[in-house]
Amino acid sequence: MNQRRVISSALATVLAMGLAQATSAHAQDAKGKEKCFGVAKAGQNDCANLAGTHSCAGQAAKDNEPGEWKYVAKGTCKTMKGMSEAEAKAAAKGKK
Repeated sequence: MNQRRVISSALATVLAMGLAQATSAHAQDAKGKEKCFGVAKAGQNDCANLAGTHSCAGQAAKDNEPGEWKYVAKGTCKTMKGMSEAEAKAAAKGKK
């Protein structure tokens, strides 16, 4: 019984450390980048969409949906014909 607890605790620790490293790496990746709306390809968005219909990366259903975003190098969003978050929200309000 004690051996199971030790193994379970060790496994939980390893998993928690991996999650902490992944979160830290994602935060470091975001430095020097900006959210660019309307440029993500289907299945390649970085996180939740503006509409709130999903909350995870990789769940964009269509290419270049205005409410989907991905990180791009700062200053490149406009050249990709993307929008800032404020512009995407304004565009979404105009559709309603």
